[in-house]
Amino acid sequence: MPHATELDIFQALIQHHDIQRDYCKKIEDHLKADDLKKAKSIYLDFELELQAHAAAEERHLYLPVMQYDEGLDLSRHAIAEHHEMDEMIEKMNDGRISDATWVETCKELIHEVRHHLEEEEQKFFKDAKKILATEQQQRLGALYLVEHQQFEKNNAE
Repeated sequence: MPHATELDIFQALIQHHDIQRDYCKKIEDHLKADDLKKAKSIYLDFELELQAHAAAEERHLYLPVMQYDEGLDLSRHAIAEHHEMDEMIEKMNDGRISDATWVETCKELIHEVRHHLEEEEQKFFKDAKKILATEQQQRLGALYLVEHQQFEKNNAE
């Protein structure tokens, strides 16, 4: 595996997609075991990862891809999915909702995250690789990792 600073944008993103998949599984396992307290605890880390990932990904993949006509619709679709996930997170963070609503929304979020990751890896990344030059992919990977790390650092509680 290449050193973190040597990852191109797609390798860096997939590395974080794997982290998100792991969070999804852990949360699901605790929900199945009826351990809502632990699921909510893991969710806090998952939420931070999703937010750091989305901020850095939008800036260092979607925006560069949007500079090209053939990348506009690709990026718009992905950004719309990020927005849907943001709305679910907002709902989950509303302390006035019931535990049942939180669990239901959490399951929807996990489903949406998995769908989004799969779609990105199978479609968006393949198309984006054709749009972005190899050197740009390398540079964007480094920028993504720095911004992701900075976001987590600035938003960790």
